[in-house]
Order: sequence, then C-alpha cells, then structure tokens
Amino acid sequence: MNWLTDRFPRLPLFIQLMRLDKPVGIYLLLWPTLCALWIAGDGHPSLSNLIIFVLGVIVMRSAGCVINDYADRHVDAHVERTQNRPLAQKVISSKQALMLFAGLCAFAFMLVLFTNEFTIYLSFGGLLLASLYPFMKRYTHLPQVVLGAAFAWAVPMAFAAEQNQLPDVVWLLYIATVTWTVAYDTQYAMVDREDDLKIGVKSTAILFGDADKMIIGVLQAFTLLAWLMVASKIEAGWPVYLSIALCGGLFMYHQKLIKNRDREACFKAFLNNHWVGACMFAGLIGHYSF
Repeated sequence: MNWLTDRFPRLPLFIQLMRLDKPVGIYLLLWPTLCALWIAGDGHPSLSNLIIFVLGVIVMRSAGCVINDYADRHVDAHVERTQNRPLAQKVISSKQALMLFAGLCAFAFMLVLFTNEFTIYLSFGGLLLASLYPFMKRYTHLPQVVLGAAFAWAVPMAFAAEQNQLPDVVWLLYIATVTWTVAYDTQYAMVDREDDLKIGVKSTAILFGDADKMIIGVLQAFTLLAWLMVASKIEAGWPVYLSIALCGGLFMYHQKLIKNRDREACFKAFLNNHWVGACMFAGLIGHYSF
C-alpha cells in the first residue's frame, strides 16, 4: 500500500471519498444480496454470479458514497460527523467526484453485462435509485426509504441473474430488506439530527421525532415477520428460524442502545446491524447445508 500512496499521494483521499476505509456499508448491502443469491440458487449460486454481485456491491456502494458526498458537499462542513470529508474540505473537486462516480457506474454496468438481459434491464432501476437517494433529503423526510429501495434492488437482480424470473419470495425478501434498512438508517440519522435540523436537511429521525424508538421497533418487527414469511416460502429448517430469533435479540440490543438517543450509542446500534445481516446469511448457509 505504501508504494501506491508514494506514486499516487491523493489515493487515500479517493479511498476516503468512496468510504472503502469504512466497509460497514458494504456489509449492509452485501448480506441481503448474498441471501438472495443463496435462495435463488437453492443454496448453490453460480460462481460467476457470486463474483459479479460481490464486486457489484463494492463498486455500487462506493459510487453511492461518492454521489452522496457530491450532493452534500455544501452542507457536510456544518455537520460534526461529516465535516472532514474530502469534498467538504475541498481537497477533491466536484468534477473529479462526478468523473469517479461515472467510472464506478460504468464498471458496475460492465459487470452486469456478464449476466442476462433481464438483469441488465433491472440494473437501470438500481442506478436510478442510487442516484436519487442523496438528493431526496432536500425534498422529503423519507430519504431512508429511498435508500432501502436502492439497497433492496439487489434482491430482484440476484433472482433475475440466477433464475431469469421473479418468484413471490423475491418481494418478501425485498420488503424485509427495505424495512431493515429504514430502521438502521434512522438510527444513523439520529446521530446527525441536531445538525440536520440546523441546516434544513430532512430525515426519518426528524420526521419520527419522539416516536423514533417505537417506529424503529415496529420496522424491526416487520423485518422479522417478513423473514418468517420467507422462511415459510422456502420451507426453511431450524437454522433459519434460529437466526431469526438471534436477529430479534440483536434488535432488542439496539433498542437498549438508542434508549437515551446518545449520538455514540445510536451510531453503535447502526454499526451492529452488520451482525444482523451476517446472522441471517449464516442461517441460510445452515439451512442449505443440513
């Protein structure tokens, strides 16, 4: 890595812009994608699709971070958590950020070209959602819903790539991913709520107000219910039901963390959602292994 930074001294700035130094976002997008691939492939997804979607997750999450920072380049300097981002500090130009975003999207589209026509068509929906999300916080208090729709779009794409069709279970898994994403991204938004109120940025954390913890709990309950319906559809064995129960325990832990709305505790709850996704995927691995 040192020889790279010696030859390209600005590389760490672009790594920071793409948030490759903070991979939790990759994990949060990766777990639902892997779950969809495993269900669509009946426990044995094709190696080519596995490689394509893992790389696609990394690339599109990076692209999402770039366009998000571009959209927020004028407000990030006023938010405690984001004030040191490269675009906020003006150490990377807006033009460079847009060029990087375009390059990442082009690479992601190249990956999709190795799948099938149905998946290629669906990829345009994913690009639209990923591009719209960063700008939604200017116009609606529900940008987290748009993010959930964008993250969950990997689910129908995975089924399209594996099966060239979208069975009913796709939409149950899609709903589970959306409700889970809105829950954890609201926890994330709770960290910035005071700053967002000052600068006029909208979020579900602001919309929910004092009901934030309760609504997050409802969203978590809907996530578990949707996963129970997925389990029923695929005639899952005990590992999946055990993983759902463990996820319920993790959700209760999150409620404990956000109880006093402390910034650091809310951020810790957000980060812990990585283990929720890992737990669900582990349950599927167990189901298809026994």
